[in-house]
Amino acid sequence: MLQEAENILRIMKEARVALEQKDSYKLKALSDQTLHTATVYQDADSIVVAVLTYSIAKIVERENYKRMEGWDIFYNSLITNMDAAILKLEVGDYEKFMDYLGKIRNSINKIAGDLSNYIRDIFYKAEVNKAFKLYEHGLSAEKTASILGVSLWDLAGYIGQSTVSESHLNEAIPVKERIKLAESFFK
Repeated sequence: MLQEAENILRIMKEARVALEQKDSYKLKALSDQTLHTATVYQDADSIVVAVLTYSIAKIVERENYKRMEGWDIFYNSLITNMDAAILKLEVGDYEKFMDYLGKIRNSINKIAGDLSNYIRDIFYKAEVNKAFKLYEHGLSAEKTASILGVSLWDLAGYIGQSTVSESHLNEAIPVKERIKLAESFFK
């Protein structure tokens, strides 16, 4: 986390602004940026930020949630805890930073009814989605599921629905083709 604190701080600040602007596209882009770091360092804290940011994007997209009972409680808790997390990260208190991120997730427990279930489902699906993205970036399915705390079964189901298992993303270009390609650059 230490080597990526500045980047995570930037992501959190931009996510806070995007939340106010209800900009789900920006939130998803920030989540993807964080995921790259998470892949490189296999950093659980970066993954938490990626999942949180993506979840917020999905919640912001659903206009009908704002009319449901408990929305104000959830939204106010989200804003309050995001602001507190940013402040803690600015002063280098990483443990409290993570505590406040956890409070965002736990704020779901303060609301009743359908909204609580819908938001809980978004968070779970975001974890599986981000686990899949880590898998796409080259981490093993088992390692990815372990880091995110999702079941290997759910991740495998998600992978099976995608085309990544059939893609050629992970295939290396044969050596002879790479040499020809390199030679063509210098001609």
